[in-house]
Amino acid sequence: MYELTMNLKTNSKTPLYEQIYHFIKKDIQRGKIAQGEKLPSTRALSKHLEVSRSTATLAYEQLLSEGFIESVPCRGFFVAQIEELYHLVPTQAKESKREVSRKRYLYDFTPNGVDLNSFPYHVWRKLSKDILVDDRTELFRSGDPQGEYGFRNAICNYLYQARGVNCTPDQIIIGAGSDYLFMLLAMILGPHHKIAFEDPTYKQAYRLADSLSYTTVPVSMDKDGMKVLELSGTDADIAYVTPSHQYPTGIIMPMKRRLELLRWAREGKERYIVEDDYDSEFRYKGKPIPALQGYDRQESVIYLGTFSKSIAPAIRLSYMVLPKALLQIYHKRHRFLNSTVSKVDQLIVQRFLEEGYYERHLNKMRALYKGRHDTLIEALKPLSGICRIFGEHAGVHLLLAFEKGKSEEELILQAEQRGIKVYGLNDYRIQRDTSDQPTVLLGYANLSEEQLKSAAQILKECWH
Repeated sequence: MYELTMNLKTNSKTPLYEQIYHFIKKDIQRGKIAQGEKLPSTRALSKHLEVSRSTATLAYEQLLSEGFIESVPCRGFFVAQIEELYHLVPTQAKESKREVSRKRYLYDFTPNGVDLNSFPYHVWRKLSKDILVDDRTELFRSGDPQGEYGFRNAICNYLYQARGVNCTPDQIIIGAGSDYLFMLLAMILGPHHKIAFEDPTYKQAYRLADSLSYTTVPVSMDKDGMKVLELSGTDADIAYVTPSHQYPTGIIMPMKRRLELLRWAREGKERYIVEDDYDSEFRYKGKPIPALQGYDRQESVIYLGTFSKSIAPAIRLSYMVLPKALLQIYHKRHRFLNSTVSKVDQLIVQRFLEEGYYERHLNKMRALYKGRHDTLIEALKPLSGICRIFGEHAGVHLLLAFEKGKSEEELILQAEQRGIKVYGLNDYRIQRDTSDQPTVLLGYANLSEEQLKSAAQILKECWH
């Protein structure tokens, strides 16, 4: 393992995590740290450099995002096997520009964050060791294309108890991420469909549909979610929705609107609803509303779920529940596709579910995110005269809608000039409307309560 020794300047304007990031990056580029070399854990690095663990984590996350290092579950951090990185010698002007850009962001309110410091490493190591303790050659043979039956059964039990989803293990398909499952679904459905998307929407799904040559149509929303009357006025036969916590507005679709949506599906020939239940685990007010799929009696809801938000993005484990008619098509035409998730990873998460670790982890993360949620809302109260908070009852981000004055671009730029990254709602719109209220998203999963207080104070100063 490569031991990192560096002189950190505590009185520098450059944050400590950036100093660590630059040191490691330059050593990788110069070849001083070899490809495949293991780096110290964040805990070991923070202890060695006498900095907080969050500082070490931020440095590694930046290196991960730029592809200089990679995280291997249960093993640690390694220098990435990308030869080109070692020969990348940017000009001074370009390097300076990137450094200035990075220095701006003291705090990043990304709505896609996950607190990886709370990942259950010790449990993961234990389960991995238990599974691999014996010579089990069957673990390394090709498995069931749908995913291992035991794992699908564990997901089936969890979905019924936690989300009210009615299905059998045979209806579940496991995939390495939601993108793969969306592409598989496109193969099952065939090309001759028009897909309606909420507007604003989860742009990754929209881009995938567009790249797969589907005709798409945006449908606007009100306080209850996608407008079903407007949907009925289109000739779309598939509706993509996020009813448990609409992304990105945070709207929770009430029961009446859900039943209207199911009625729309029932009234047309071969109409389907794609229900993306991406972060239904995190709710801070009232009881969770069961999944739309649980109320479907006509087999018209395709249910998508993932462990990326609740465990970690690198797990790359998602699942899809198919209606029986589409399941028949899958078995007939597409079951030849091999599983994209290793049997070892499936078994680890299966045990994680069955032995109660997942439930305990979720309870811990709910409490953690609830604390950050409450801290941020309290810290934003001084801005109540110029904006309103919404979308705050679930998920790991909230939104600020500004009544008048500054544009969305001005708000983002002013925050950026003070070192804070915020995200505009316009980036999630299919059809931009300049008459809409300027709105920014603030994610809080990646920031501590103290960081949230500091960042909110800066936002108050630059937006008032």
